[in-house]
Amino acid sequence: MHVDSEPRITLREGLPRAVVMIALAIVAGWLTTFLGTPDYPIEQKQIMAVSIFVLIISATLLFWTIRLAIAFLGIAIMLGMNVMTLPEMIMKTELHIILFLVGMMTLVGVLKDLGLFTWIIQIVINARKMSGKRFTLILVLLSGIMPGLVDEVTSIVFVLALVFQVCDTLKVRPLPFVMMAVMATNVGSTGTMLGNPVGILIGSKAGLTFGSFLVHATPIMFASLMATLLLLLFWYRKDIALLDERLKQRRAEHLGLGPLVRIPYRRGLIIMISSLVLIALHHNLETWLGVADNTMLIVAPLAIAGVLMIYRNRRARHYIERDVEWWTLLFFMMLFAVAGALDSTGVTKNIAVHFTDTFGTNKYFLTPFIVGVTAVGSAFVDNIVFVAAFIPIVKSLVTDHPELHPLWWAMLFGSCFGGNITAIGSTANIVALGMLEKSHNTHVSFFEWLKVGAVVGLVTCLIAASIILIFYYGDASVSAEAQQVLEQLAAPHLAAP
Repeated sequence: MHVDSEPRITLREGLPRAVVMIALAIVAGWLTTFLGTPDYPIEQKQIMAVSIFVLIISATLLFWTIRLAIAFLGIAIMLGMNVMTLPEMIMKTELHIILFLVGMMTLVGVLKDLGLFTWIIQIVINARKMSGKRFTLILVLLSGIMPGLVDEVTSIVFVLALVFQVCDTLKVRPLPFVMMAVMATNVGSTGTMLGNPVGILIGSKAGLTFGSFLVHATPIMFASLMATLLLLLFWYRKDIALLDERLKQRRAEHLGLGPLVRIPYRRGLIIMISSLVLIALHHNLETWLGVADNTMLIVAPLAIAGVLMIYRNRRARHYIERDVEWWTLLFFMMLFAVAGALDSTGVTKNIAVHFTDTFGTNKYFLTPFIVGVTAVGSAFVDNIVFVAAFIPIVKSLVTDHPELHPLWWAMLFGSCFGGNITAIGSTANIVALGMLEKSHNTHVSFFEWLKVGAVVGLVTCLIAASIILIFYYGDASVSAEAQQVLEQLAAPHLAAP
């Protein structure tokens, strides 16, 4: 879905924003000079890397529609000023993650064509004995589970089709139910590696598998989703009661919520289940084939997409040109490269040293701190930005102190749950608000969203941090997994001459 269709920014609007953006970059560069230590002194390359990184972060806030152009310029400056070399830039673009997303987007495009999502919506719409609370329960569970099967943007697009269908038929305002769907989507996107690009990025860097997410992330996701459901049932109780009343009236008139149309869903369902099974078993396949970790995780979506494009060859070009979000993927590549420069120039090592010098390795501080910082950052800037910057810091901490391995999960939940705090906190939020404004001419103010978003974000972050502290630290299985992951990551370096 293409959502970047905002009007052109005029010179009068753009000049003050550009001044602010440049000022922030200069200040960030100046602050970088204070990160130096006797063992790790600050160099000019590091100052440039931080300044350009902040420039791109501020661009996502101030110049959302041209953020890719600014990212291109940032990369050009880095290469031209020798902040990073061309081979380093290519290596840091995380091409394996981009290829994974291309494969998944193509797969989702085929599933849309085959009517799978329409079939799911129709099941919900025509369910018997529907009530306001039951609809809310189904909406939150569907919004929470579906991102883990496809991705958060695809999920919210199809769930909102259900919301608009029901709300238009019953003549109730859709905003509360849109908010419910979006907040459940952001929580649910942490359940598997597929739900959010953040999961793919963290999983690949931490050496985690799809199975690791099912064991460690999915239970926390469900606990947080149940808390979100209870909060939303209370917060929007009047709107749910009105929906219940309208449903009773419609049942009394022997009317349904939508037409019954026969949809040939079986092919799409078989393809989706087969794809999920293949992805879930990637670690077993890698062990059996003797290939590197996460190789089959990347190969599976590409292989499935290739087979489906041959099967539906007349639509193959459409899937690649329309269903793959090239604008977003290119931005991710540039962002990964710029964030990688922070690592290659040693900035993240300096930050990690200051972390340990100031706070030590106190897990009872670091866990809520990582959750809180990434949550607040993700509330105002795309969570990929913060995760890309924090990964080298967390990796450095975990490498030196393997018992801090659960900080990877702290970063995952903080960055995704923080997306609920503001209306611009995640891509799902922006897509949902765009659909709401287009279909119902309804605008959501910043503070209207913040009132409920801050509560949901705070409660879910507290739940995630608490579970990590109580159940993950001191768990022998987790410590063993952490040590195994570190040995795998270190192996190539130990083998080098």
